[in-house]
Amino acid sequence: MTQMIPLEDYVTQVLEPLSPLEGGRLALGQAHGRVLAEDVTAAVPVPPWTNSAMDGYAVRAEDTTAASPQSPVVLPVTGDVPAGAAPQPLAAGTAQRIMTGAMLPEGADAVVKVEDTDQAPGPHPLPERVELHAEARPGLNVRHAGEDVRAGDPVMAAGTRLSAAAVSALASVGLGSVPVTARVRVAVVSTGAELRDAGEVLTPGTIPDSNGLLLAGLVAEHGADCVSVARSGDSAEELAAVLRRAAADADLIVTSGGVSAGAFDPLTMLAQAQRGEEPPVRLDFVKVAMQPGKPQGHGWVRADDGRRVPIICLPGNPVSVLVSFTTIVAPALARLTGLSTSPDAGRDGDLAGRPRLTARAAVAWRTPPSRRQHVPVRFTEPPADAAGADPAGPLGDQTGQDAGLPWVTPTHRLGSGSHLVASLPAAQALAVVAAEVEAVDVGDALPLIPLPHSFPYHLQARADAPQSSRTDPSGSAVRA
Repeated sequence: MTQMIPLEDYVTQVLEPLSPLEGGRLALGQAHGRVLAEDVTAAVPVPPWTNSAMDGYAVRAEDTTAASPQSPVVLPVTGDVPAGAAPQPLAAGTAQRIMTGAMLPEGADAVVKVEDTDQAPGPHPLPERVELHAEARPGLNVRHAGEDVRAGDPVMAAGTRLSAAAVSALASVGLGSVPVTARVRVAVVSTGAELRDAGEVLTPGTIPDSNGLLLAGLVAEHGADCVSVARSGDSAEELAAVLRRAAADADLIVTSGGVSAGAFDPLTMLAQAQRGEEPPVRLDFVKVAMQPGKPQGHGWVRADDGRRVPIICLPGNPVSVLVSFTTIVAPALARLTGLSTSPDAGRDGDLAGRPRLTARAAVAWRTPPSRRQHVPVRFTEPPADAAGADPAGPLGDQTGQDAGLPWVTPTHRLGSGSHLVASLPAAQALAVVAAEVEAVDVGDALPLIPLPHSFPYHLQARADAPQSSRTDPSGSAVRA
């Protein structure tokens, strides 16, 4: 019987031959959704010049001494300062009408807002004079150049995924383009003669190919490009041809199905058929101590241009696909994009496939012996008898810093069964149960791996924070 290996050891095997792909530089208009390849500093200060924080009148503060509604100070108005204009210097004893964000004239050191004058807000002809009803102090309603960010200040770290807000911030500090990591091209291959297109009428013994769609979606949700989705029957020859075609335009191939010990599993048959020093396809298979997803495989496919395109072979059951992609393929994508996979770095991609939050079990369940369990879960309300949960359950201390943790329950009553595809849309995270734990009790602490586009928004900041000391890198819960 083949001995099972820990998940960390297998991920190390998969990642070891992978090298980061070469990135490039993109204009900000094309950079949304991409990942920064380098730390970025400000090219210009923010604000770039001292400007007005209000619509009002630019003045010298000393010219407004003792101004009040009962005793206004009257100053002649010598000009307008709209946003985007370079104003003339302000002469002593005068005022200039100024708009919010407009550059403060040389000589001015304060802005009296229009509400503190005798002028009405809004578009009106430039007055000859203005009554100031409030005394100004130096710096009143003024934004000083560089008070937010100075030129050369760090503004964004390598590994940051560029949201709309991030792209906007980069533009505000004077950047027009940024270095980004490569966008990995992934080819998806589903194996099995029984597979049919979605919506196709099924004949006895056939099933819809849900895995192809699942993998293509997961690739996109993890920031990569799915360049092809193909299917192969159960012969080694057909599969080899499909894989060679998939390798042509891909940086990574991900397959589903055919990795077990069945008599017609095409990937295992292909591995046996490929002998010699330079076979067109090289595959190695292992048993990983995880549930679901025990049978796994990886290797490479030689493309026509001579490249060795890495391949990761996942089991065929849909929950196994989701779990295996999250714990194995996601770290591979992070490595190929040049992101660190260190659990201590705390940036986007660094924790790919690893727990990033802790929750509490709202129900009890049994776990498989000697295998780490990854259970699709959803967030839920605390159970009615939550106060009676064992405060020192096998998965961690339930008092002190565990107080206030969210509660989760498996998305299906059968837990992590690898065939429970209909319950997958409800999954918001994977709960990780260590191999040595025999049962989960109500109230036990559970490390969570968030699932992209399903994880609750209000918990995302907690998940993005540096990894809690409650969870070790293997995903096993430890005492705080």
